[in-house]
Amino acid sequence: MSDTPTPATAVEYVEVSAVPTVVVRARDYPMDQMPALFDSTFSAMFPALAQRGIAPAGPPFSLHHRIPDATADLEVGIPLTEPLSEPITVGEVELTASELPAGTVARTSYRGGYEGLGDAWGGFMGAIVAAGRAPNFPFWEVYVTEPRPDMDPATLQTDLVTLVSPAS
Repeated sequence: MSDTPTPATAVEYVEVSAVPTVVVRARDYPMDQMPALFDSTFSAMFPALAQRGIAPAGPPFSLHHRIPDATADLEVGIPLTEPLSEPITVGEVELTASELPAGTVARTSYRGGYEGLGDAWGGFMGAIVAAGRAPNFPFWEVYVTEPRPDMDPATLQTDLVTLVSPAS
C-alpha cells in the first residue's frame, strides 16, 4: 500500500506485502489531542528525513493497535522504500522503524472531513463482516489528500485499511 491508491468505491480485498515505515509511537494517547500528535510528528519527520536524503514512498498514515476509546495506541508515520537504519531524534520526537503488515487486507476510501471517519469505519467494518470475513488488528488510515487550511473538507480522501481473515 505504498503507492497513492486510486479511490475505492466499495470494499476491496487484496494481498499486500509488508512495507517499511518510519513512525512515532504513542500509547494511551488522548484522542482529543490527536491533531497535536500529527502536527508534531510530521513537522519533525519530513525535514529530518529530507536532511538524510530519505523520501516518503506514499502518503502519511496512522496504524492502530486497538480500538480507540478516550485514548489510542497507534503509530503515526509514512511508508519508506527501505527500512530506517537507526532511530532519529528531533527535539522530543523519536522517529523509529516499523512496518505496515503483510497479509490479506480490506480497503475502502472515505471522502470527507475527519469528523465523519467514525461512521465511515462503522460502515466499513459492517461490510467486512457481512462479506463473511473478520477484521483483525492492526487497522490503519492512509491520508491520501494532504489537508490545507483553504481546502473544502469534502475533498479529503482517507483510505481505511484492516487485516482480515475468513470468519470462523
